[in-house]
This record gives sequence, C-alpha cells and structure tokens, in this order.
Amino acid sequence: MTGDPSRMTLWTGYFDQRATRKSGRRVPKSASVARPNLDQIALAARASGITKMRRDQDASHPMRPYSKEGRLIISTKDALESTKSETKEQVLRVIGESLKNLETEDKDIKIKQPKRSSGRDGARKAKQRKSPSRRPSKQRKKKFGRK
Repeated sequence: MTGDPSRMTLWTGYFDQRATRKSGRRVPKSASVARPNLDQIALAARASGITKMRRDQDASHPMRPYSKEGRLIISTKDALESTKSETKEQVLRVIGESLKNLETEDKDIKIKQPKRSSGRDGARKAKQRKSPSRRPSKQRKKKFGRK
C-alpha cells in the first residue's frame, strides 16, 4: 500500500485466474485472466475510463518478493468517478471485467487470422519458395568433397 489515500495500487496478482483468494487474487474468477501482465491491466484500466495512472514495472508485491510483477498506481478520485464505484473492490471488478473482455477480443482476432505453417510443412513450403537465382552468380551447389 502506498499509504496515500489519493492513490490506489493495483498489482497484477489481483487479476491472476490461477491464484486463489488466499494467495492474493482480489477479483472473482469470472473477472480474471491467466497470467495477466502490466500492459494488459493498464489497457483495461484505460478502457474502463481511468486516465490518471503510473506504471511501476520492477515493483514486487510484499507477499511475492521473488517475482517482479509490476504495479499500476492510479488516482483514487479518477478511478471512483470514471467507474462509478464506491470502493476499491468495485474498481478492481470493473477493471477485471474489462480485462476479460479485452482477452476475449484478442482470442477472436487470433482465430480469424490464418495460421502460419509450422514444423515439417512450414519447412517444405519455405524450401519451395527459395530459387537458385538467389545464389550469387557463378556459384554452384556444393556437393560433399568437391571444391
């Protein structure tokens, strides 16, 4: 906690779907995502209408000092007004729902994009695209033992 009532601190662990309430998740599972990062949370906060925010990338939560998860510091007044909430928990829930919506939109976009070939098929297609004209002039394909 910052100790300043004019600011709210949002840790990425508050929105982690894999975490339990006991281990630090503060929103319901319906409003959380797996492995959220600071950029996603900042985007969700902006989508919720919060404009006054500051990112602290290298901060680690006191309960999880080994992971540099980062935190988002937002203005309490701006957050309460823009989300039409009365408490920090309600603000977290609104941001969590926005985060969940952004994640589902990203999944929809990824589904619509054609998949790239990978593995053996991708290698075959890449080999077919290469032509001998790309080799420098007067250079033959080398065989084993020839110079």
